[in-house]
Amino acid sequence: MIRASCIAAAALAAAVAAAPLAPTEARAEPVRYEIDPAHTTIAFLVSHIGYQKVLGQFLEFEGGFVFDEEARTLSDLEVTIEVDSIETHNDDRDDHLESDDFLAEDEHEAIRFVMTGSEPTGERTGKVTGDLTIRGVTRPVTLDVTWNKSGPYPFGDNYVTGISARTSFPRSDFGMDYGVANGLVGDEVEVLIELEAIRQ
Repeated sequence: MIRASCIAAAALAAAVAAAPLAPTEARAEPVRYEIDPAHTTIAFLVSHIGYQKVLGQFLEFEGGFVFDEEARTLSDLEVTIEVDSIETHNDDRDDHLESDDFLAEDEHEAIRFVMTGSEPTGERTGKVTGDLTIRGVTRPVTLDVTWNKSGPYPFGDNYVTGISARTSFPRSDFGMDYGVANGLVGDEVEVLIELEAIRQ
């Protein structure tokens, strides 16, 4: 059940690319950004027998990208999520999600997202496309992203960009069919990403 991780960074890119930035803050060269795990959430929602949606998240991930604010170009975006960092506040459920019925953590320890493109849809919004790999299966996904803010951080000397991203996909596309046919577990995975990235 996830994520897209990653996903996050991708989002960031399109959102920033879609929004006009203040000339005084622009840089005339590509700059590396790294996701700040302390201020980033990669979460998901999946239906449980139709009664409600289970909310879970991944606690360990890393990623980054290269971004040129003046040219508004993004490159080298990759995000990796550790499967065994899944957290739904129920140990038995977390163990099940790591099993072969779902994420098959014994054989596939990580989920990866690699951006393949982006396009603006408004002044502060955009779409990011990329390849999401889960259980060794790679499928394209598209993220709807919103650029929230870029600027000097109020604490320390960091320059930070913040974005929100959303997407959804059928988990059965990645070989996770458990509970789909009988409706015990929903097929659609909704991904919610709230992200801050630090300019290096």
